[in-house]
Amino acid sequence: MRASEPASDEFWMREALRAARRAPRHDDVPVGAVIVREGAVLARAHNRREADQDPAAHAELIAIRRAARKLGSWRLEGCTLYVTLEPCAQCAGTIVLARVPRVVFGAADPKAGFAGSLGDLCRDPRLNHRARITSGVLSDACGEILRAFFREKRAKR
Repeated sequence: MRASEPASDEFWMREALRAARRAPRHDDVPVGAVIVREGAVLARAHNRREADQDPAAHAELIAIRRAARKLGSWRLEGCTLYVTLEPCAQCAGTIVLARVPRVVFGAADPKAGFAGSLGDLCRDPRLNHRARITSGVLSDACGEILRAFFREKRAKR
């Protein structure tokens, strides 16, 4: 990729995967998120529920908070959130409240996903903001990092 070319969704999802790989260091589920605006990373994060003993410490929420601080605004206009796993209801709600215009995720989450799987809070027409969703970007790699994590946890039992 030349410097003059915009980075692709796959490029940024690889960045989110890099962030996800940090989570297992403290026994957290490997989910990573990156927020990009105008071709630059505003924030990156990984799950920290175990590390912080905080049920809300999902990668998306941490990244959204960091990006808002960096911008000096809770409105993340012009941003794209890349996340390795489909956002849950909590994260989808925060995405709507933060006015994130676009979300790109890797692996679908049929048990907790709220960007199309169990529900679609991100695009609910009753809300005052809706995000554009792109799903399935590097889904195999995003799913494999999760499967490997849980395989290893089961093997340790």
